[in-house]
Amino acid sequence: MSIEEDLKANIREFLDSAERDFLESRYNSAINSYFKAIAALYDLNIYKLKRVLPKNHAERFLFLKTSFNEVYLIVSSIFNDYTKTYNLRLGKKEAMIFRENAKKINQLFESKT
Repeated sequence: MSIEEDLKANIREFLDSAERDFLESRYNSAINSYFKAIAALYDLNIYKLKRVLPKNHAERFLFLKTSFNEVYLIVSSIFNDYTKTYNLRLGKKEAMIFRENAKKINQLFESKT
């Protein structure tokens, strides 16, 4: 499999997991999977543009800020809630925000191709 194929497979897998977790009221797990899908989405688009994969979140944010500012603004607004799931319990409301933003970011990237 190519890097692009791997990333696309990861996106599908993370979104499938997120939807299952959301429907079963496992909101922290859903948020984690939605965010992983979002990260794989922007990794895929960064890779298509730059032919490199970011090594960490700081590098991802830099690439997003310089190349996909609209996506950067969305991701930077939800990143703190994503990191809260490391220690705290978040609910359906927050999970719905991640779900909506995963769809929105996917649409933004689709409109650029």
